[in-house]
Formats: sequence, structure tokens, C-alpha cells
Amino acid sequence: MLALTDVQIGTWVASFMLPLFRVAAVLMTMPIFGTTLLPTRIRLYFAVAITVVIVPGLPPLPQVHALDLSTLLLIAEQVIIGALLGLSLQLFFQAFVIAGQIVAIQMGMGFASMVDPANGVSVAVIGQFFTMLVTLLFLAMNGHLVVFEVLTESFTTLPVGGGLLINHFWDLVGRMGWVLGAALLLVLPAITALLVVNIAFGIMTRAAPQLNIFSIGFPLTLVLGMFILWVSMADILNQYQPLASEALQWLRELARAR
Repeated sequence: MLALTDVQIGTWVASFMLPLFRVAAVLMTMPIFGTTLLPTRIRLYFAVAITVVIVPGLPPLPQVHALDLSTLLLIAEQVIIGALLGLSLQLFFQAFVIAGQIVAIQMGMGFASMVDPANGVSVAVIGQFFTMLVTLLFLAMNGHLVVFEVLTESFTTLPVGGGLLINHFWDLVGRMGWVLGAALLLVLPAITALLVVNIAFGIMTRAAPQLNIFSIGFPLTLVLGMFILWVSMADILNQYQPLASEALQWLRELARAR
């Protein structure tokens, strides 16, 4: 008869459960997989499947006891590390959402909003368009595979029980400024063109005060804004690649991966 001790059972359970918490935290917070469009049960199935695949290649994990306080601290550590990795990717996607909001306001479409099915909030239509565009580009360029690679390597670079460093939190906070800068960089040509259009309307109003600028300027600004947005889409790939590379490189640095 096979006799198993409590330590052996705890070690086997920990070798699966502790990585599962980190993987599940990443899938719950990262873009695409962490949205409300994907049911929580499906995300949990994905987390279990990924954990089953990566566990045989992970370094040895510490022995734990199910009811010890140290085990709860290890679980909290894995959840925090996974949430940090997922939220770092959310910042990259939010740069495109902010860019869409800025363009929508400048071209007079700030009032045209719709419910974002991924997050359950109202966003500008242009922002939702940018969100769908960056999602398709991210999947087409296998960005999700890079995320899973970094996640697997993080168990070696950030081992279970290795402790949390405060600089991880400060790095995430410092990344907020990068989001706004990236959003402005994406829409700078469109903002400049729309600014020239608004200046032209101001000169027209000054030269011909009897001209009703509201009845002419608003629809014309809207049409020109759509045209400028359509022209700027031709260079969206060249704008996406450096930002995506920088975001994924920062993800590797956050996880101390190669």
C-alpha cells in the first residue's frame, strides 16, 4: 500500500497550486484574456491548462503546509506578481484608448460614445476602434505568445518565495507617464492637422463675421477629421511596432526575463 506523508502531499499540491495563482492572476488582468468578453470560467480553464503544461519545466518549489500563514503569504505573492505583469500590458493598450479619446474630442466626436463590451464602460467610438485595432495587431504579431514566454520564465527569475521588491510597484507607477506620452505620439499628426483646420476657421470668422461658423465649421471639421484619421491609418503599423516592442521589453524587465 502506498503511504503518503503530509509533506509529500503538500509539496505536490504546492507545485501546481502556487504557479496556478500566478498564471490565473495574469489571465485575469491582462488585455484580451482579462476582459469581460471572456467568461471567468473559461479564463480559469485556460489558467489550469497553461499551468499543467509549464509545471514540469519549473524549478523546485518550496515545501508548504496548506493551513500555514506562510502559504497564504506565498499565494498573495503570486497573485501580486501576476497582477503586475497583467497590468503592465493594460497600460500599453490604454495608450491607444487615450489616443482615440484625444482624436475624438479634437474632431468633434467626443459625444459619439458606445459601451465598451470588454470593460463595461462608455468610451468614444474612435477609442473603441483603436482598441479593436491594437487587439488584432497584438494577436497577429504573436504578442500573447511573448507574454506566456515571459510568464514561464518569471518562475525562474522571480521564484516562488523570493519576495517582492518595492521597485516593481514604483516601475508600474512611473509607467503612467509613458502611457500619456505614447498616446500623444500616436495622434500628434492628426492633432496638428486639426489645429490648422481650426485656425483656418478662426481666420474665416474674423474675415467674414456674418459667416455662421457653427453650422459650417462643425460638419466640415468632422469630415476632415475622418479623412485625416483615414490617412493616418496608413502608418499605424510603423507607430505600433516601436510601442509594442517597448512595452514587451518593459514586461521582460519587470519579470527580469532575458
